[in-house]
Amino acid sequence: LIGRLMFELPEEMGLIAIAVRQTQGKGRGGNVWLSPVGCALSTLHIAIPLHSNLGQRIPFIQHLVSLAVVESVRSVPGYEDIDLRVKWPNDIYYSDLMKIGGVLVNSTLIETTFHILIGFGFNVNNSNPTICINDLITKFNKEEGTKLKPLTADCLIARTVTVLERLIDIFQEKGPNGVLPRYYKYWVHSGKQVRLNNEEGPTAWIVGIDNYGFLQVHEEGKGVESVHPDGNSFDMLRNLIVPK
Repeated sequence: LIGRLMFELPEEMGLIAIAVRQTQGKGRGGNVWLSPVGCALSTLHIAIPLHSNLGQRIPFIQHLVSLAVVESVRSVPGYEDIDLRVKWPNDIYYSDLMKIGGVLVNSTLIETTFHILIGFGFNVNNSNPTICINDLITKFNKEEGTKLKPLTADCLIARTVTVLERLIDIFQEKGPNGVLPRYYKYWVHSGKQVRLNNEEGPTAWIVGIDNYGFLQVHEEGKGVESVHPDGNSFDMLRNLIVPK
């Protein structure tokens, strides 16, 4: 629906589709994504000029969306310590333990404008099969003696879009350095180890993200290099390759 509408509307008009339940969702690499009632599910259309900070670094959009989802909860007064985090490149996690949501970005370049379709979904109020944001809030209330109220999917979709708009504005003005401190505050990877090339490959330590949104790792004796997923692994961090 949005794919047909997005080229017909004025650029300044926003467009979003929201689903209560999803049975034919698509994940990365053709994976099927089933989303029962209780999830926040939407597809958002944005237009980004090619000759802009973000237009020259389109892979960053998935990182900005993941950050916006986390901040939609953790920027609410009282909810700052709910342990919701980002996992590179496109996942939302409870701590570094369980996936709660994901982001999928498709882009089409028409003349000098990127038309971006951002699909994002995260589990707000469904405890099965893993965990949801309201479970984290309940857990936090028990541990800390607080009385934080559960959140709703529609509220968090609205907050995510609002935060994303602000993050895009900051990125367009200041580039990656304008948003990376906020991203690193919530990501799960600092100091984590990965294997390069294959599961028996050399060990490297994750140090950050480069100017184009790829992971930077430090391999002993070789300094810091950017790496890409090998494209074959369900876990994007299982095998990483150093591009030639």
